[in-house]
Amino acid sequence: MDCKFIEKATGAMADKSRLSILIELAKKETLTNAEVMELVGLSQPCVSHHIKQLIDSGLVSSSKDGRNIHLRLNKEAIQQLTIFLDGLS
Repeated sequence: MDCKFIEKATGAMADKSRLSILIELAKKETLTNAEVMELVGLSQPCVSHHIKQLIDSGLVSSSKDGRNIHLRLNKEAIQQLTIFLDGLS
């Protein structure tokens, strides 16, 4: 198990705004940066910071379409995190 990945992933999940984004991504297939701004009620610079943290953690992948960023859960990373957490029990 990659300890660095686990550290980054759990750190990214430790913030309530980023956790809200992850929960919403689990419900929907994709979110745009504008939808994230509406969801968390933060300014564009704050949202960009949170999106960067989630992408850097590996939990979220992104694609750019003009000014919009489309976010998706990285299901492989979520599965690795789930396996790690299951191993703790």
